Amino acid sequence: MNFSRRKWLTTIAQASAATAAITAFPAIAKSDAGRVIIVGGGFGGATAARYIKRFNPAIQVTLIEPAKIFYTCPFSNMVLGGLRQMEQIAHRYDNLKTFGIEVVHDLVIAVDTDKKTVRLRDNSTLAYDKLLLSPGIDFRWGAIEGYDEEASLLAPHAWKAGEQTVILKKQLEAMPDNGKFVMVIPEGAFRCPPGPYERASMVAHYLKHHKPKAKLIILDAQDNFSKQSLFEQGWSTFYRDIIERVPLSLGGKVTRIDAKALEAETEFGDLIKADVLNVIPPQQAGLIAQTAGVANETLWVPIEADTFESQAVNDVYVVGDATIAAPMPKSGFSANTQAKVAAAAIVASLAGKEATKGLFANTCYSLIAPDYGISVAGAYTTEAGKMVERSGGVSPMDADEAFRKREADYGADWYAAISLDIWGTHVKA
Repeated sequence: MNFSRRKWLTTIAQASAATAAITAFPAIAKSDAGRVIIVGGGFGGATAARYIKRFNPAIQVTLIEPAKIFYTCPFSNMVLGGLRQMEQIAHRYDNLKTFGIEVVHDLVIAVDTDKKTVRLRDNSTLAYDKLLLSPGIDFRWGAIEGYDEEASLLAPHAWKAGEQTVILKKQLEAMPDNGKFVMVIPEGAFRCPPGPYERASMVAHYLKHHKPKAKLIILDAQDNFSKQSLFEQGWSTFYRDIIERVPLSLGGKVTRIDAKALEAETEFGDLIKADVLNVIPPQQAGLIAQTAGVANETLWVPIEADTFESQAVNDVYVVGDATIAAPMPKSGFSANTQAKVAAAAIVASLAGKEATKGLFANTCYSLIAPDYGISVAGAYTTEAGKMVERSGGVSPMDADEAFRKREADYGADWYAAISLDIWGTHVKA
């Protein structure tokens, strides 16, 4: 790292201690301790459910999530690269139930923030004292001409892991040996800023070992990206003859998709034909955020940085990718940290206490090759109600093989640890 690892570990320890300080609150052993409804069972929502119950077991916590199995976007790129199987990124909710969390596998279709109720698909309603939304992202279908939900079955995005990951993997495996895999990367804010470039690395790894005559073309609507120098150094080492990236300034922005013809048209008028077309579309906060009235004109959710309560609606908290929390990135680790702070704030508010000031952290590991990892890390706090970065950095350039191997191992260890922390899932690192 370009900063002291000891300093970083100290900062993370401080963040964990600050978040956990709320556990000193005595449990309110009364039936009216409060009811919290959580919408979304990913990195943010499942964390919040578990930690609210940990901080005060008397609070009634209901987690509403349509899927019975949650597939993580982190490490889904490894599935494409052939380094992991889908079951290794799958998480169930049985462990959460053992903590006294009510898990409802259904879809919230409406929120009444005046009556403090949510409405489910069957038109039943549930009441809450506090509502936490962790809806992740939804796609701005049509923001790229010709690319809608139907088109995603032919030109998959795989930016929500699960069925789309399987579709893209099958297309990759069936691609001609001398075929062309084309990735489309959007402009604006999107989930996991380094994610598309890790995906390019993992797809290139697969091509190198299974279809060495194939090419990967990245059509990128931005000139610069997270960990760019580190990625480019890794590509030069492993995939010099496989990956070609076209940035914004050279015509990388795609304006139209023909999913049936597997063609992408750029703003310069170039028509790129693919054998496999992976389109990552522009994004916005999960649609329930719009329904609940917590998203603004940017289609993302402004929050109070100290607590992650909505700026627009009282008693509604929002964590994870849906939020405007820069300089924190939209990542699984960010959502996990934010959820712990929000959980502490909710428990404090229900107890009539002031929230403990939280510290936040994020580390994002990216795999370029099986034993070649890179990372970016940051520690954050709030000042005058704004999120600020206290310290951070990226992996050093020109590190030796042993260092890159350790970074790859750290990434696997991180995934195993956070899976256990959130879902109680034991993942082999």
